[in-house]
Amino acid sequence: MPDITLIEADGREHAFEAPDGVSLMHAAVGWGVDGLVGECGGGLRCATCHVVVDPAWQERVGPPTAGEAAMLAFTACPAEPGSRLACQVRLGPALQGLVVRLPASQY
Repeated sequence: MPDITLIEADGREHAFEAPDGVSLMHAAVGWGVDGLVGECGGGLRCATCHVVVDPAWQERVGPPTAGEAAMLAFTACPAEPGSRLACQVRLGPALQGLVVRLPASQY
């Protein structure tokens, strides 16, 4: 069960566990993390689950797919290196200890 740290734009940290195979978005929403909306429920249609993967984790998480990269063009805060949609990041043992941060806004 991966341990995840999600840092909000104001610096507040949320540490939580998530079962293998779930998306980062579903895990964060399930733990009640503010600032990660996931309006479309993980359907890759809204870009309201934008996160920025910590540089130390970017290689392990991997780059966005072509469809995800297209959606990142519509995020409220500009995409940057390490930007991903949390609905597209599947958690598993390789992401134990993952650190991501939220942009200032999802809208």
